[in-house]
Amino acid sequence: MKLDAVQQAAQEQFARQSRNYGRSHILADVSDVGAALEKITLPPRARVLDVATGAGHTGLHLASLGHEVTCADIAAPMLDRVREAAQERGLTVETRQHAAEEFPYADATFDLVTSRIAPHHFSSLESFIRETARVLKTDGWFLLIDGSVPDDEEEAEEWLHQIEKHRDPSHHRLLTPRAWTRLCEAHGLRVQSATLRPMKQPDLEWYFETAATSAENRKVVRELVATAPASARAVFRLAEEEGRIVWWWPRLTLIARRGE
Repeated sequence: MKLDAVQQAAQEQFARQSRNYGRSHILADVSDVGAALEKITLPPRARVLDVATGAGHTGLHLASLGHEVTCADIAAPMLDRVREAAQERGLTVETRQHAAEEFPYADATFDLVTSRIAPHHFSSLESFIRETARVLKTDGWFLLIDGSVPDDEEEAEEWLHQIEKHRDPSHHRLLTPRAWTRLCEAHGLRVQSATLRPMKQPDLEWYFETAATSAENRKVVRELVATAPASARAVFRLAEEEGRIVWWWPRLTLIARRGE
């Protein structure tokens, strides 16, 4: 598997940090996935691909509903965590190691492709969407859940990009709902809904520990927080609570369907 620099950074980061993404992780709460699935009509045993599955929270939830799930990730240790969790819960999933920009599956294979809190690490979102559209059956569904920034908030978007890039250098880019919609539509995925909901982040120190942020980069992030522009403070509701720095991360849930 030949990787570009962005892919290699993501692979190395999540291989190192795989054990931080278990049941106690914030992503273990899959209520956002459950809410989105209420808007998606699937056959009783759908074929599902969960891209950049991480510890498998989304894929395992779908498997628990009776679907045939493939959990894919670029980092082998993450797939180890998926298999461990599946065995613990008595679930069966297939695991595959590959990048998000190129899939080893035939055209029109899946009823649903999902990716949750991961695409901001991908090196080419266009390649990811093109591959997603390719492997979906006609009228198949795409569910994206990821961090985002409201449309037309360029200053706040750039501030958050700098925060994320220094906190976790494997971060690549967040897209706005409008940018995601255009990308999907350009590749034959008809967007049914694109909703931003604020999600309160644990304090900054938790965020550092999750990504194993270096001491030097922690200093940069703290400075960026201290000097944050008014737009960023408003958009992300940046605040201090009992000596802890907290903010609200806009989370995008986008649902699209493949056309003819």
